[in-house]
Amino acid sequence: MPKTPKPHKQKISKPSSGNDSRHDGQGESPGSGPGHSHSHSHSHSHSDAFATKEGKWAQDAEERISLFRHDEEIERGLAFGLPGSPTLVDKTIPTFSRGELPHFAGERGTFLKTPFLEDVNQVEDAEVAVFGAPLDSGATYRPGARFGPQGIRRSTNLFGTYCFELGVDLREQLNIVDIGDVFTIPGNLEKSFDQISQAMAHVYQRGVFPVILGGDHSIGYPTIRGMAPYVDGNIGIIHFDRHVDTQETDLDERMHTTPWFHATNIKNAPATNLVQIGIGGWQSPRAGVKVGRERGTTIITVGDVERVGIERVAEIALEMAWKGAKAVYLSFDIDVIDAGFVPGTGWPEPGGLLPREALNLIRMISAPGLAGLEVVECAPPYDWAEQTALLSSRVILDSLAILVREGHLGKKAALNDRHAWGPRAAV
Repeated sequence: MPKTPKPHKQKISKPSSGNDSRHDGQGESPGSGPGHSHSHSHSHSHSDAFATKEGKWAQDAEERISLFRHDEEIERGLAFGLPGSPTLVDKTIPTFSRGELPHFAGERGTFLKTPFLEDVNQVEDAEVAVFGAPLDSGATYRPGARFGPQGIRRSTNLFGTYCFELGVDLREQLNIVDIGDVFTIPGNLEKSFDQISQAMAHVYQRGVFPVILGGDHSIGYPTIRGMAPYVDGNIGIIHFDRHVDTQETDLDERMHTTPWFHATNIKNAPATNLVQIGIGGWQSPRAGVKVGRERGTTIITVGDVERVGIERVAEIALEMAWKGAKAVYLSFDIDVIDAGFVPGTGWPEPGGLLPREALNLIRMISAPGLAGLEVVECAPPYDWAEQTALLSSRVILDSLAILVREGHLGKKAALNDRHAWGPRAAV
């Protein structure tokens, strides 16, 4: 970390009381008081004088306030949160939010109250890293998913670290950390994508399992783009959603309806290894359906789930996603669950999966192992009683618990001298 100068105290002078009127307007002005008449014949009104004195003083006072801590925060952010992607013009912006900005990211309440790792350069000391991608610039209907990471983290305050029916205690068995949020750029999808890809690459190339809290579903493209160079072979994608998200553009941009068109353009993420579960309803654009048909993706509807059962659906999904692949990534759009259970999402669609069906499918699909997972489209501004955030959290928790129970995770102890969860290092 770069050295910073020692803090120094800065004394701010206040406006002199003298003969000036008080800031609350209750003081006496020259010539007023007992025995004097109050004249309004001055060229400026008292309100003008008040504004001039306070406004001018405030301008002068700002100039005397130190920027030491501001500059220190920027240096600390770049040191612990990594410099931003090369496409950013403002070089004070880090990859991971580590300061005041942006105001919709960076909350220090961690996922499941796991240890917070401020210095992401040390992320390889963990086995699992949770981070947020607070982006909703790709939303074509309701915004609000930028608050998804906050809402999901907050909802986990309800849960303990132990799951009775899965027989797993994450605090005891999993070396997991929360590394905060990616510094996304509101209104600029492409720069935000670059930031997310850079964050994903930083975590994945160090052999750490990534858990991403969305964010709208446009993040599916940059997350795959970030991990693809570090997978020695093809990547399979299991995508839960009510919508196909495979059209090339929407409203002339790469939006939350387009991630899998662009992700499956990546050489080692072929569309034939893309499996989509829960698709249906009145919100799947025909342009996207055409792409899926031409590229050979596998689509499983809610009706299919009802007809053949979740066990057979999981079997088909795993067979197609893993066919010739070295890794499988899970992308879970919370709107795949029936809208009656998840009101807090960007594009609700009635008729989706029941929560029990979704969670059981997640457990089955996680059992052979995953390379990472994301949960997207949780939009707390539309939520009620944290229902959507709670289900988003359960998807993550149940998947991690199965990965631990099946032996894919839970083997790596923290070696650094820090607050840590999971197995203890051998003495």
